[in-house]
Amino acid sequence: MSASHDPTVPRPVIYAAGAMLLVSLVLAAVSRPRLVAEQARPRPAPLAALELAFEDRPDGSVAVIDAASGRAFTSLSPESNGFVRGVLRGMNRERKLESLGKDARFLLSREHDGRLFLEDLQTRRRVDVTAFGPDNAAAFARLLDTGRQQATR
Repeated sequence: MSASHDPTVPRPVIYAAGAMLLVSLVLAAVSRPRLVAEQARPRPAPLAALELAFEDRPDGSVAVIDAASGRAFTSLSPESNGFVRGVLRGMNRERKLESLGKDARFLLSREHDGRLFLEDLQTRRRVDVTAFGPDNAAAFARLLDTGRQQATR
């Protein structure tokens, strides 16, 4: 008993594969300019913003400084604020890779849709901290609210 197999691919399958490839290429070509245009569009002014600096202290804490006044308005103790410290470590790692100094200024902002962003003003790296969940975003929201309250005094 011998089995006979026809090694040719049916034409409808070849046409369908070609059509899917063509549709994929067209969709990619059409969506790319939109993406570039979206990134180039100026962002509206944030609802609230605060320029910050962070300074390591000998006791292991991190001082949070209002960059405009140069005054520390709160401190992150060594055993707390793991998410804030983690985001700062990541941003400082990027600064080190780009051979930038430790004297970094960051912009913490709340957008009109409620999202919170931390942006390194030199590297322009921008992190949407709300993407990491409400508890982690709340840590940055407290910094923003406390800093803004201190700035108005």
